[in-house]
Amino acid sequence: MHQHTLRDVLEFEGVGLHTGAPGRVRIRPQVAGSGLRFRLNGGAVSFPAHANYVVETRRATVVGSGEHTVSTVEHLLAALFAMGVDNAAIEVEGPEIPVLDGSSATFAEAIAKLGLVDQRAPRATFSIERPIVVRDGDALLAIAPSDSFRIRFAVDYAPPIGAQFIDATIEPDYFIREIAPARTFGYLHEVEALRNAGLARGGTLDNALVFAPDGPLTPQRWPNEVVRHKTLDLIGDFALLGAWPKLEVVSVKSGHRLHARAANELRGTLETKLSVLGR
Repeated sequence: MHQHTLRDVLEFEGVGLHTGAPGRVRIRPQVAGSGLRFRLNGGAVSFPAHANYVVETRRATVVGSGEHTVSTVEHLLAALFAMGVDNAAIEVEGPEIPVLDGSSATFAEAIAKLGLVDQRAPRATFSIERPIVVRDGDALLAIAPSDSFRIRFAVDYAPPIGAQFIDATIEPDYFIREIAPARTFGYLHEVEALRNAGLARGGTLDNALVFAPDGPLTPQRWPNEVVRHKTLDLIGDFALLGAWPKLEVVSVKSGHRLHARAANELRGTLETKLSVLGR
């Protein structure tokens, strides 16, 4: 497993899901060992894509440094991470990453089409010695050592979504085919409340899967598209570990807040290891 970066610059633009504001993101290749790093305010603010920079997790993962933040980073991070991009600068103009179609598909397909450069340096991986469990109410993450990055995710929402499950081993071909196209979702009755709370201002039927009482307002891409999108979110949030997880993650009803908490706890064990090694 070697580190990789992009062959060239990628650029995306569009509106943000929650702010409705226009935004642009450029992703630039970086040298081995750089990691994924955000650059805001024209590059004046720069920080690594690590869990300790998460500042908000209500309906999206928001990262930042000081007063400078960027929202809804999880779909882009999921695509970069799962498609094998270890080193890149993520330059953001605007308050939020563009939502595009509400999934990671456009990001992942662009990465696959452009291609990666093998940087001939060992890829950083993350492992643990014993299982851990992190809870938040009735949400749970059980994380165990593994030879791969495997996610087993269960959700149980009010009708018409109901209970859904997926068992996925994350690698590029599987991600781009089975996870990346899964869209963000919500209930029709939530839309007004979300907008009153300053959220979902850029949400439309073109970039979100919306459920009315009798079913989705647009066709689903899979019968279990909801849990596939939740898996996408988890991948994006776990990208904030800063290293490829050699972990099996069992999730029950988890969301961004629990993902960020777990990633922070896991990064704490990584920092301890590096300290012991004198790095």
